[in-house]
Amino acid sequence: MAGKDRDVLSSEVVSKKDRTINVVVFILLALGAVIMVFPLIYMVMTSFMTKNQILSGQLRVIPNPWVFGKYAEVLSKGNFVSGVLNTIKVEVPVLLIGGFTSSLAAFAFGKLNFRGKNAIFMALLATIMIPFAVIMIPQYVMFTKMRWTDTLLPLIIPACFGNVSMIFFLRQNLGSVPNDLMDAAKLDGCSYFRTFIQIFFPLMKGAVGTQLTLWFMGIWNDYLAPVIFLRSEASWTLQVVIRSFNAYYAIQSDYALIMAASVIAMLPTVILFFCFQRVIIESVAISGIK
Repeated sequence: MAGKDRDVLSSEVVSKKDRTINVVVFILLALGAVIMVFPLIYMVMTSFMTKNQILSGQLRVIPNPWVFGKYAEVLSKGNFVSGVLNTIKVEVPVLLIGGFTSSLAAFAFGKLNFRGKNAIFMALLATIMIPFAVIMIPQYVMFTKMRWTDTLLPLIIPACFGNVSMIFFLRQNLGSVPNDLMDAAKLDGCSYFRTFIQIFFPLMKGAVGTQLTLWFMGIWNDYLAPVIFLRSEASWTLQVVIRSFNAYYAIQSDYALIMAASVIAMLPTVILFFCFQRVIIESVAISGIK
């Protein structure tokens, strides 16, 4: 009986210790979350403040009074709307064509057998380690000679040939699909393309949708490539337009307008992430299974 009492007492001490650790961890994570989210909240609140509130020198989170006209003012700016439209013009062909070619390449690397497959895939994968800053000048020279600069073509055409990260994740995702399906398709007389379209692509829909969502966010928030290749305001994408807002309206201390433009630009990516966050996390986890 004494031994049993000691076991019960020790288990209670351990459980109490675990609860204490969980509480401490929760508090630390909550503080970290508040610290990370506060700039976002402050940006939204600043978009409703007056110029005097922002320049008062005091940290104010709640606007007093609330000013709602900045969002309508941002939308009335022609270059902001054209920036959104130009970004959509890049998004649509890249996601449709590039998503298809990426999934097709992932199928080839994941399920087909051909000479040099692993070497080609490793060489393709190695390009991820090359930062854009290394190749942006050669690309600019090449696109200038092709007379593509100041158009959306440098942002669309290369991406239509596929995304290396998407190819990698989809190939890893296909690792969980049995190879018996390939043998069954061969027995039925299916070509490789028909096998991909009718059998494997439907099985990849979840992973493809997740990767396209992440790719959408990357294109929507891309700044470096558009600011290099685009010169005229008519061809600017959204992030370049916001940069111009920051350069022009910061001189006038109209920070509320800049914040309102940033909030509008941020909304699509935030909504997409919250809608698909569970699927995104599951897809990334599954992609690591071989």
